[in-house]
Amino acid sequence: MPAIRASADLRNKYAEISNYCHTTNEPVFITKNGQGDLAVMSIAQYDILLGKLDLYSKLAEGLKDFQNGKHEPFDTAMHNIRSELGI
Repeated sequence: MPAIRASADLRNKYAEISNYCHTTNEPVFITKNGQGDLAVMSIAQYDILLGKLDLYSKLAEGLKDFQNGKHEPFDTAMHNIRSELGI
């Protein structure tokens, strides 16, 4: 569960927030005037999140292609890939 911290903590307790993000792999939600304003996370977790989004996008594209009849048997696909690679 992500932590919720006031915006002043981002300035005054940066090291503590950074440590929390790196050790828990969870974001910290920063509030401003009692309302949600930012989500802070480690760069490593951000990269993982971007990777997941890219994977989900590709899976959705593949599912759409499959539903539209754009698919071929596995053996045919592997033969075509090997031919392109010269294997």
